[in-house]
Amino acid sequence: MNSTKYIGMDVHKEATTIAVMNAAGKLVMESIVETKAATIVQFIEGLRGELYVTFEEGTWAVWMYDLLKPHVTKVVVCNPRKNALLKTGNKSDRIDARKLAELLRAGLLSAVYHGETGLRTLKELCRSYLAISKDLARTMNRIKALYRSWSIPCGGASVYAPRHRAEWLNKITEPGVRRRAELFYQQLEGLQKLRQEARRDLLAESRKHGATNLLQGIPCIGPIRAAMLIALIQTPHRFRTKRQLWTYSGLALETHSSGEYHYVQGQLQRSKRPVALRGLNQNHNHDLKSIFKGAATKAGSAKGPFHDFYTALIAKGMKPTMARLTLARKIATITLLVWKKGVCFDVQQLKRQVSV
Repeated sequence: MNSTKYIGMDVHKEATTIAVMNAAGKLVMESIVETKAATIVQFIEGLRGELYVTFEEGTWAVWMYDLLKPHVTKVVVCNPRKNALLKTGNKSDRIDARKLAELLRAGLLSAVYHGETGLRTLKELCRSYLAISKDLARTMNRIKALYRSWSIPCGGASVYAPRHRAEWLNKITEPGVRRRAELFYQQLEGLQKLRQEARRDLLAESRKHGATNLLQGIPCIGPIRAAMLIALIQTPHRFRTKRQLWTYSGLALETHSSGEYHYVQGQLQRSKRPVALRGLNQNHNHDLKSIFKGAATKAGSAKGPFHDFYTALIAKGMKPTMARLTLARKIATITLLVWKKGVCFDVQQLKRQVSV
């Protein structure tokens, strides 16, 4: 008798709704438990057989994954953006848990990677650095927006410099607006100090990982980009091919086609209708895309082997936007190969590709 069970969990702050389905698709148990480690583990340990568990990626996903992994056969953290079945029909916690169990049993869930627990510290430090950097950029934009709202030109970076601060504040005549600008400057100073601390902690932790030196050997991949690549990707072996990394990084083209085949004199033939391109894929890791795009932009303007690759593409008639996309893909591919094989970046091999 097949004792496999598929468990769907709808996790919330105070309570978690659980649906248990057997291999035949029959709902054998439903329960609502408190969202606490001891309660959830006690429920799971009360079940027998091979246990497959799923829940959606969210605030609780990392904690729940680490909690359940030692107690079940497999944990699948699914991508909520691709669970179309949960968006149709009536909706409740019980219905969502049942649907998750059903999708898990049918193998229709798109999993979110949660594999490398040894990189948890680096990953959290990377998140801190990225969050503080985004807050800093937002504050800088607010300062310039404030000056522009009073028709005060503020191009360049001098508006942020402490030595020019009094000069810029004197341009504001309204007391309330001036005070607002002073508060923004205080926020800016605080975030700048926090980002320096976050950067120092991130770099110190990244030096503990052997892949850091390999990735820094790639042109335009400096210490920060190398540390973030390790934190975001965790392991290169999760990507079987370079195209999977392109898709995860938002560098893959989406194609749409329909009616691809037709019969001609009784023979099945493929239509010669061109495939419609819909741009780059939207469902991707935005921070990873920013890393490869930034590296490609820097490589396209600075001297080096990647610059030669970029200018060769332009010389062949490729548009600059497509050339930068191709260069970003090249950098992503080299990153994957260098990391997977544990070898240093080979400049000569890239030069041979440029000359072809």
